[in-house]
Amino acid sequence: MKLYIKNMVCSRCKMVVKSELEKLGLQLLSVDLGEVETTEPISELQKRNIAEQLKRYGFELIDDKKSRLIERIKTLIIELVHQNNARLNTNLSVFLSSHLAQDYTSLSNLFSEVEDTTIEKYFIQQKIEKVKELLLYDELTLNEIAFQMHYSSVAYLSNQFKKVTGFSPSHYKQLKDKKRRQIEDL
Repeated sequence: MKLYIKNMVCSRCKMVVKSELEKLGLQLLSVDLGEVETTEPISELQKRNIAEQLKRYGFELIDDKKSRLIERIKTLIIELVHQNNARLNTNLSVFLSSHLAQDYTSLSNLFSEVEDTTIEKYFIQQKIEKVKELLLYDELTLNEIAFQMHYSSVAYLSNQFKKVTGFSPSHYKQLKDKKRRQIEDL
């Protein structure tokens, strides 16, 4: 049986979810971002226990189709930005449509309706959060960050960064209180 879980955004999330579900005695076939497959069916009582246990760690079981689809869109974007450094061989719309086997217009309309933002803005927010992280590490130049995050130029990255954060990347680096947001809060 498949369980869909909201806020699973990284490999540590997968480890926590796996550990907690195994503590509850579940036999797992697979644990992926946003999705867990068990070897056996799960009763309603087990589902409530799972939901309660996962809630302690900021996760949430998702039951309806719309929420699962939106969570899948978010997961694909998060993986793309935070694990693959926004490396796209095609447009974001084509990437999402092909991975979800759905028309991009319907995906976009649903996402905008439920999340009150567009897929593109969500993608940009994720990229800017990754840029903030790279700026904090202070290991790469802004030019290297722009290249790594597949921006066409440093100027384009700087303009987008300022539009989203209100600061230039260099000003952001100098701030004492760097305001980064958790991925699941975007």
